[in-house]
Amino acid sequence: MSFDLSSFTVAKWLESLVDVAIVAYVIYVILKFVRGTRAVQLLRGVIVIVIVATAAQWLQLNATSWLFKNFELALVVGLPIVFQPELRRALEQLGRGRFFQVQFADLGGEAVTSLIDELLRAAAVLSRNKIGALIVLERETGLADIVETGIRVDAVVTAELLINIFIPNTPLHDGAVIVRGNRILAAACFLPLAETQLGTEFGSRHRAAVGISEHSDALALVVSEETGAISLASAAKLIRSPDEHTLREMLEQMLPPKEVTSQLHLRPRGGGARQHG
Repeated sequence: MSFDLSSFTVAKWLESLVDVAIVAYVIYVILKFVRGTRAVQLLRGVIVIVIVATAAQWLQLNATSWLFKNFELALVVGLPIVFQPELRRALEQLGRGRFFQVQFADLGGEAVTSLIDELLRAAAVLSRNKIGALIVLERETGLADIVETGIRVDAVVTAELLINIFIPNTPLHDGAVIVRGNRILAAACFLPLAETQLGTEFGSRHRAAVGISEHSDALALVVSEETGAISLASAAKLIRSPDEHTLREMLEQMLPPKEVTSQLHLRPRGGGARQHG
């Protein structure tokens, strides 16, 4: 009985190559998916813990190693609970065949200026007519899980579209609009309410705006339907009634353009509970 050693080696090498490629691709997809959610901060924390534990073991820091070894059980039990929303959304998207559709947008200087112009035009009209509105601007922290709670729009941001979305008694007016780059991803989205105590003069729109800024680095532009006042929520704080010039300056500071021009198809001007303000 003859035995071809070279064929055996090649077969094993190819098997190992396919095995590594599959694992690498799965890791890539998971990282791409997580990058679109608020879970990315939690994942960074887990990575830091793993690095520190490995370093402690390598440096033979016995007490520190013992501490992190006992902490492993808490991680195994706690991670599925902490990542429950993301795991559920991943399984839902996998079942719908949409697992690979996480996208991000970086805008250049002209695109950011155009975006701010459209936002301010819309806010001015909504304020003048006392039409309540809640517009969330995604930044580094992905809001894909929030987008899933609303109705998909996927349209270039224009003042006219934003105004139409928030017209009272229309299908999409109740809830938040999520903006990524220069596109409205979804409308009528649910947002977490603020843990920070706000005054009784603020409605659920303002609490939702502060709530999303507590859970992410997103900005939330709010128009009160009672007073028409415009506010901006950032980093768990609510900036009340800035004038147009001040609001523009804040948005320009908080939405710095990327050096690389966006790959989006930019077009010139011509998108808790569902909240009431």
